[in-house]
Amino acid sequence: MPMIISASRRTDIPTYYSDWFMQRIKEGYVLARNPMNAHQVSRISLNPEVVDGIVFWTKNPLPMLDKLPLLKDYMYYFQFTLNGYEQDVEAGVPPKDKFIVPGFQRLSDMLGPERVIWRYDPILLNNKYTFNYHVQRFAELAKQLAPYTKQCTISFLDMYAKTERNMQGLAMQPWSLEQMDAMAKALAEIAHSYGLELATCAEGIELDKYGIKHAHCIDGGLFEKLLGCPLKVGKDKNQRQECGCVASVDIGAYNTCRNGCRYCYANFNNAMVQKNRQQHHPGSALLLGEVGEEDRITERKMQSCLERQQGLFA
Repeated sequence: MPMIISASRRTDIPTYYSDWFMQRIKEGYVLARNPMNAHQVSRISLNPEVVDGIVFWTKNPLPMLDKLPLLKDYMYYFQFTLNGYEQDVEAGVPPKDKFIVPGFQRLSDMLGPERVIWRYDPILLNNKYTFNYHVQRFAELAKQLAPYTKQCTISFLDMYAKTERNMQGLAMQPWSLEQMDAMAKALAEIAHSYGLELATCAEGIELDKYGIKHAHCIDGGLFEKLLGCPLKVGKDKNQRQECGCVASVDIGAYNTCRNGCRYCYANFNNAMVQKNRQQHHPGSALLLGEVGEEDRITERKMQSCLERQQGLFA
C-alpha cells in the first residue's frame, strides 16, 4: 500500500484538528474508519520511516502554523483553497484579505512556494458570483499570492444531489462548455502574466491550448522533486477517472468540517456536523469518537514507496 497520507479530502484538519493530528504524530499511528463500513477501522502507521509524504488540505492554516516544527521529520505540502466567496457561501472561513491571504503568505514563507498549492475552486456562477466577478477577484488574488506559490488549480462546480440541497437559495447557474472555455482562457492569461502554472482538477475538458494542464493534487512527481528520489506509486483507483492523483491513505472523516462551505461534497448536512463535533476528542486515535466493541481494527500493511537505492546512485 502507498504511504502518502491525505489529511484530508474529507475535512479541514489544519483548521480544526491540528492538536489531534500532532498527538497522532507523537504516538506514531492513527485510526481511520472505512466510510462505507463504520465498524471497519484501519490502524495506519505514521512512522516517518514509512510515511513518504503528507498532503494537507485547508482553507485556513493559521491554527496549525506554530505546530509545523513538530513535522520536521516528514515531507509535506499544502493544498490551500483560497477563492473569492464571502460568508454567504463559506460561512466558517474568516475574511480573506484580512486573515487568509496573510496566512497563505506566512505559510509560504515557512515552507517555500513549491509546497503551497493555491486552489481557486470550485468556481460557481450565480447573480452575485458572475463571470466578471471571478475574473476580477482571481486577478486580485493572483497579484497577492504569485510571489508565494508556483501553481494554481481550478475546477468548475459539479452539482451532486447533496450539493444542490446545500446550495438552495443561491440561484445557481449551470456552466456551459463555452463559458468554461472562456473562463479558463481568462484565468490562464492572468495566471501566466504572474508566472503561475494553471491546472484543472478532475475536469474532462481539454484546455492545453491555453497552457492549462491536468492537476495532480496528490502529486507523486512533486514528492519526487521534494524528496530527491523516485517514488514508486500508481494512480489512485478510488478517485474519478479524470483525477490525476497518485494513491494515498485518507485519515479524515466526513461530516466533520466546520468551514460551512455550501458547495462541499464532504458534509451531508449541518446538523450532522454539529452532532459529530461533540464526538471529537483530541486524545482519541480516531478523528471522530472512540473505538467501540463492535469495531474491527486491521493493521494496514504499508511500507515506503521510495526507491532509495536508485535515488542514491542515479
